[in-house]
Amino acid sequence: MLFSPNTRLGRFFHRRNILRWRKAARAASKTDLATLSRYNEIAKKLIRQVDSFHLEAEGRLALPPLGATTFPRPPGSDWHWRPKAWRGPVAIRGIAPALAKMELSNELVIFHDCKEAEIILRQERNMREIDLSPYRVDLEVFHFDGSYLSLVVEVPPESCENLKKNHLIRLAAIIERERPTTIYARLNVKNGPNTEQVLLTLPDATTETMVEFDLAYSGLNQQRVERMWVDLMIEQPAMNKISFRDLTLCRYPRAEI
Repeated sequence: MLFSPNTRLGRFFHRRNILRWRKAARAASKTDLATLSRYNEIAKKLIRQVDSFHLEAEGRLALPPLGATTFPRPPGSDWHWRPKAWRGPVAIRGIAPALAKMELSNELVIFHDCKEAEIILRQERNMREIDLSPYRVDLEVFHFDGSYLSLVVEVPPESCENLKKNHLIRLAAIIERERPTTIYARLNVKNGPNTEQVLLTLPDATTETMVEFDLAYSGLNQQRVERMWVDLMIEQPAMNKISFRDLTLCRYPRAEI
C-alpha cells in the first residue's frame, strides 16, 4: 500500500522505508550471498518502478499548468487575456474537416469559403519547458480552393470596459509555420453602428511575433464600445501546417509625451 506523502502516517512509512534500504546498503558488504541476492532482486524491481514514476512525474511537472495566464506584458497594462483554447482543455479537441463557422471553442471560430474543406483544426498540449501556455492550436491545410481563410478570436467584454482612444492593444503570439506564409491580424471594435478596424501584418522573422494596434487614429466612439474581436488571416494556406503555440492580448495606455 502506497501511503500519501501528505499525511503524517505516510511520511512516517516513507522515512522508515528509506532507512531500511540505507541500512541494507551499508550492510551489503557483509550480507550472506543468498540474502544479498534476494535484496538485489527486490531492489531491481523497485528501481524500475521508481524510474517509471520519476519520468512521468518529471514530464507532468515540466508542463505549463492548466489555466496559466502568465505572460510578459508592458508596464501599466490594465487588462490582459489568453484565450481558452490556449489556456485549458476545450470540449472539442479537433475538427476534421473544419467547415466554415465551426467552433473549436466559443472564443475561436474558423471562417473560409473553401468548397471542399481539407482543413484540420485541433488543440494540442504544449510539451516544451519553454512554453508558457498549456495548449497550442494547430491549423493544417491540404488542398484549398477558396479565396480566404481566417481564425476569429472573440475577445471578452472586459476588454471594452473604459476603452479609450489612447489605448494600445498588443497581440503577441508564438507561431510555427511549416512553409513561409503571411499572416495578417485585424482588430475589430464595434462601437454603435460602426466597426473600427486596424489591420497589421504579423512579423515572421522569428516564431515569437507581436503587433500593437493603435486606436488613436481610429474613429472610435469611446462612449459606445460594445464588442472586440481579432481576425487572423492566413495568406495562401494550402499545403501548410501552422502551429499557434501561444496567443495573448493585453491593453495599456500610450505614454504621454
